[in-house]
Amino acid sequence: MKVLILTHGTRGDVQPYAALALALLRAGHQAVLAAPAAMAGLARPHGITFAPVHDGPNTLMDDPHIRQAIETNYRGLRGKKIALEVMRRTKPLMAQVFEDMAEVAQAGADVVVHAPGIPGQHLAEWLGVPAVPAALQPVWVPTGAFRNPMVPLPLPPALNRASYLPIKLMLRSFGGIADTLRERRLSLPRRRGRHDILRRPDGGPATVLHGFSRHLLPGRLDYPSWVHTTGFWYLPAPPDWAPSPELAAFLAAGDAPVYIGFGSMAGTDPARVGRIVAEAVRLAGVRAVLASGWGGMHVSDLPDGVFQLEQAPHDWLFPRMAAIVHHGGSGTTGAALAAGRPQVICPFVADQPFWAARAHAAGIAPPPQPQRRLSPEGLAAAIVRAVTDEGMARTATALGERVRAENGAVRAVTILESL
Repeated sequence: MKVLILTHGTRGDVQPYAALALALLRAGHQAVLAAPAAMAGLARPHGITFAPVHDGPNTLMDDPHIRQAIETNYRGLRGKKIALEVMRRTKPLMAQVFEDMAEVAQAGADVVVHAPGIPGQHLAEWLGVPAVPAALQPVWVPTGAFRNPMVPLPLPPALNRASYLPIKLMLRSFGGIADTLRERRLSLPRRRGRHDILRRPDGGPATVLHGFSRHLLPGRLDYPSWVHTTGFWYLPAPPDWAPSPELAAFLAAGDAPVYIGFGSMAGTDPARVGRIVAEAVRLAGVRAVLASGWGGMHVSDLPDGVFQLEQAPHDWLFPRMAAIVHHGGSGTTGAALAAGRPQVICPFVADQPFWAARAHAAGIAPPPQPQRRLSPEGLAAAIVRAVTDEGMARTATALGERVRAENGAVRAVTILESL
């Protein structure tokens, strides 16, 4: 079976799809991962066939005004104006991404797996094969169990299902460039429901993969049978990866440290974040590993007992930590769950507040520490609780065992084989 996997975004958006590609390879299938050119390093060390596409909207992330709007959820009148600018500048960039993906698809496939924001269903229709939307967040398929995590307002339960409509409308914002691709490149006719990723061309339901764990969702889920919540998809460390001698020596020199990193969420003032984190580490009296990531924090005066690195594979690093402090992205949340360690989540935007709230509800994290209200004292108190609360540690260990047992990527492969 040859599977074409289409995704886009930053490292956290792409890495789970690389994990799915690796699981397919290990099961004896062919897998081609089409993703931004800058993400090739996720695939090639594992022998995954990588097809680079245009970096698209990723190129906008260097604009500080746009980063500020994104990471504050476009709050205020100025944020709304920037949101419109982002949409205007994003459309031609995504048109180039779609063109590159169409070029990759010419080599053929038996199944097209795509991130929900990528209109892979059009390419699958062109090839005459199934399209499988694969989501990393529970925001695409309506459920009555909880409101859409992307909707920041509290709603009565009766409106939970209706709260998923804005996501559907958001996908339609790229309908024009998708139609251009269908008509000019793929010679496909316009048809009713062509932009609905949850429906096949014949109107039947599409198979959907959820690359996250049901154990972190509210109870009494009512997803239909064609939606498969497999568990998280984990990409292991590259076969030849090893920690630096300095990192290995630091870990061996004392008690397990606390990991602190906010991934690609750079924030509007990395120096402020760095000052808060440094002071919180001092107040908490813990050793720490600070992961700077994509400019997530700037720390000029490191306290004693702190090691700074750019990044390290989470599956290797996290089990060696006493607690994990992070921004609440789906991938990092899943990696911390698998490590069986307590978490402190400092969400920025989008689905991050949802994962932060769910981790707290599951008993594996103190109350969330939102970035816009982050303080040294609040963060320090949360860290101290995470590393000293024995009940929280036991709960995190038990939940980690259940999450690892899901073997999400392997389950996803089995579902794809059934198609």
